[in-house]
Amino acid sequence: MAARLRCVRCQRPLSHCLCSLIPSLSSRVQVQILQHPDEARHALNTARLAVLGLERANLCLGEQFPHLPIDSGTYLLFPGPEARSLKELTLAEQTAVERLIVLDGTWRKARKLLYLNPALQALPQLKLPEGCRSRYRVRKAPLPDALSTLEAIVIALSLIERSERFEALLVPFEALIEGQIAAMGTEVYQRNHGC
Repeated sequence: MAARLRCVRCQRPLSHCLCSLIPSLSSRVQVQILQHPDEARHALNTARLAVLGLERANLCLGEQFPHLPIDSGTYLLFPGPEARSLKELTLAEQTAVERLIVLDGTWRKARKLLYLNPALQALPQLKLPEGCRSRYRVRKAPLPDALSTLEAIVIALSLIERSERFEALLVPFEALIEGQIAAMGTEVYQRNHGC
């Protein structure tokens, strides 16, 4: 059986290419995504959509990152015990955020990335406000406020840069989800994910 042809940019099957929906957004904050190798193989790889849609975003694949550029303007998006809520930051504190490091993986894999990289442990941590709800309707999450990497980035940038323009990143995300629901069929979706 021949493999399905894939778009070289978004890595989706050509019949489900999302490129026409992916924006090209500028941001003041640089986004550095550290992706656990297991995530790269997932069909619903939202980190890839973030990198394609943000001009100042890049992705590093691996478990250890000894050469990360870390300076005083670098923050880690992670809900550790000392993390500050993004909603609590003053304008001056928001302006101080120059680079945001985001861990991409299950919670277990994200904690492993943090554990394996002591430089990350030393960074000031920022967390999303409580009550954020995911639009990721085809995934069972361990917690109701568990978000995809893309959703977390959109919320974080929207709060740091005080702009709603990052919502445009969710257009291809919604199309991706709708495509998955259509592929599984309404009955299967309702049985496994419906309310």
